[in-house]
Amino acid sequence: MTRRLLAYFLLDTSGSMNGEPIQALNNGFNGLISMLRADPQAMESLHLSVITFDRDVKNIIPLTALANFYPMEITCPDSGPTHTGAALEMVADLVRKDLVKGSEDEKGDWQPLLFIFTDGKPSDIQKYRQMIPVLRDLDFGAIVGCAAGPKADEQFLKELTDHVVKLDTTDAITLSSFFRWVSSSITQGGHSQNTTDHVTLPPPPSELNIII
Repeated sequence: MTRRLLAYFLLDTSGSMNGEPIQALNNGFNGLISMLRADPQAMESLHLSVITFDRDVKNIIPLTALANFYPMEITCPDSGPTHTGAALEMVADLVRKDLVKGSEDEKGDWQPLLFIFTDGKPSDIQKYRQMIPVLRDLDFGAIVGCAAGPKADEQFLKELTDHVVKLDTTDAITLSSFFRWVSSSITQGGHSQNTTDHVTLPPPPSELNIII
């Protein structure tokens, strides 16, 4: 059995993403899929799951092998809250269900990766904070938070993970640059887990501000 690398994407589709930002998110995400398809190791082991969150939280793409992954249109409502906490709850449930744990006979899946993209802050802050220790216990190889645009509040992401990038805008160029970096993070993560348990992320491009 091939050891799988599971990558979960939590994408903010709240009302503020309407218009240009959601188009840029679609272009960037589909570009990410194309880049990953060029990596033979990713084609062999990478499985992706996509969760969108606004007022509702949906697992729009359940765990799918990269080789079988078809691009799809991500949409968002005209307005409404950002239920980031509920999205974290869903990803925790999915990881428990999806991840094949190692045993004496089999190695099981690699540590999963989680990428969270948001242009705001959680509307369900209490739920969000309740879920942080739960996610930490799940032992992800890496959790990467991206706060995009002028209204994004990176401090909430900082509570969850040390890997937070801040994008000044949500336009197509910035988002494609972010997803290029995500692509190299996944491929490098896949390669680095062969040697160590810890995923090393590549340095991000200059237009992404790393929040320390």
